[in-house]
Amino acid sequence: MVKVAPSILSADFSRLAEEVKRVEQGGADLLHIDVMDGHFVPNITFGPAVIASIKGKTKLPFDVHLMIEEPEKYLNDFIRAGADILTVHAESTVHLHRLVSHIKSQGIKPGVALNPSTPLDAIKYVLDDIDLVLIMSVNPGFGGQKFIPRILDKISELRSIVEQNQYDILIEVDGGINEDNASEIIDAGADILVAGSAIYESPNPEDVIKRLKNNN
Repeated sequence: MVKVAPSILSADFSRLAEEVKRVEQGGADLLHIDVMDGHFVPNITFGPAVIASIKGKTKLPFDVHLMIEEPEKYLNDFIRAGADILTVHAESTVHLHRLVSHIKSQGIKPGVALNPSTPLDAIKYVLDDIDLVLIMSVNPGFGGQKFIPRILDKISELRSIVEQNQYDILIEVDGGINEDNASEIIDAGADILVAGSAIYESPNPEDVIKRLKNNN
């Protein structure tokens, strides 16, 4: 069954611990944490201190997505804050293999994210070294955007590459995911669905999480 990772980007920050517990009790598999710096993307969210503050408030693994420039400067801060999966953007560094290797050396699962227009070739030579590929299905920076349909082809292409080469890699998809399009995203090959608005704007997140998981 597909896993669901609620994005706290859409949570009520004034009661963040409660919002985290809410989705944990609702059946979430991971907690997706979007870190934005106002440079790599046109928005600013939060840093390691906020992540560390909620680490003891849930048993959910922390799926930390760094949408920041020069991530190599901050990797250790996010590792210490409690990241279980640490994903960097291929577009944010010229030393992707070095970053991935460092994350892995610290006992953290490394992931690589790709913006909608970035081809899969950008990660061709690190596929042996990573645990997760995050396919962005919107242009990153803000929640509540619409899913880009063409990304389905990209997900399918990556699924074929993973299966043909027997890579032990999870495919995560983030952006505009809801109950209406979840089934086609799962059919294309997604293992993890990131959803923010669809879950946190619902009066009953548990039902939304359940329906997302049962869409296949």
